[in-house]
Amino acid sequence: MEIQEIYTLLRRLGVNATYKGFFLTADAVLLCVNHQSNLQLVTKNLYPQVARKYGTNWRAVERNIRTTSAIAWKKNPELLQRLAGTALTQRPNASYFLAILSASLLDGSIT
Repeated sequence: MEIQEIYTLLRRLGVNATYKGFFLTADAVLLCVNHQSNLQLVTKNLYPQVARKYGTNWRAVERNIRTTSAIAWKKNPELLQRLAGTALTQRPNASYFLAILSASLLDGSIT
């Protein structure tokens, strides 16, 4: 999996690189794609891994991914719901957002 594919997906969702969470989210998705078990312990394993890379704390990582999810929900909810494979009645939380993006990249459901 190339990080560029994740960048492209985030851009299609309306998130661009000017948002702080863009790169944090991309790295978190890449870690989830490469090791799906990261989705089971996001607070304990995933967020701290990303935080170490960017010299921040796990709370900031979670907050920035949550913001990225909110931007995607606002700018392109249709694509986000298509990727989720189900109707979403509200914005997905950070871990669900990562799960949606990871699964769509893994199964090739991005259209």
